[in-house]
Amino acid sequence: MTAPIPRDIPDLPAIPRPPGLLPSPVPASAVLPQVRRPSAAAFRLLTALLALTGAALELALGGPALRSLSHFAVQSSVLLALVALASARRAWSARRPLSGALTGAALLYAVAAGLVHHLLPGDAASPSAAVHLMCTAAPAAAVLDWLLLTTPGRLHLRQAPAWLLYPLAYLGFSLARGELLLPGTEGRYLYPFLDVDQHGYKGVLGNALLLGLAVYALAALLVALDHFRPDPLRRRW
Repeated sequence: MTAPIPRDIPDLPAIPRPPGLLPSPVPASAVLPQVRRPSAAAFRLLTALLALTGAALELALGGPALRSLSHFAVQSSVLLALVALASARRAWSARRPLSGALTGAALLYAVAAGLVHHLLPGDAASPSAAVHLMCTAAPAAAVLDWLLLTTPGRLHLRQAPAWLLYPLAYLGFSLARGELLLPGTEGRYLYPFLDVDQHGYKGVLGNALLLGLAVYALAALLVALDHFRPDPLRRRW
């Protein structure tokens, strides 16, 4: 004798659906294989050569080496050369590029040094070849590298406050250096707008504030352009 069929058949449990894929925090560039970019490596070697040659000429012909090394243009050129050499090596060996925070800082300082030289009065005694290499040729090469050889969208406005730490430290160094040197010493203040003897501390700090705001505005402009410019790496180099 068979068991009676129940009038109400209970609902069967729902078949669980496969879990959806969660968004990965790892960018696609970290998974995709990297390719060698010899053209980019060669151009970055040229950029490093321009920056290093300008700094070397300034150190050799611009007076005392310590004084020349104290110039913002020389320091920014050395940093640009080091970053360009590291970027060239990574492009040649098909490794991931340097972080945008580091390359953005080198680009910002090089462009800022060039704009300060061309727009504000400076040291007219510097060798012209060194000045042109550090403040015109090398920054122009860095901008071309950024526009034509790098992936867009790697610079962010949250990086700008950290980029301003070095110019702020340079301001403190420049003022401390001027205080340590005797009054009347040649090149006591490296830039006329930072000359305490001429403007006083109030005027110098006002100039530094305006220059700092200008550098921050330049950083914001670079970030905005980096997010709106086309991607030059859609084709292989």
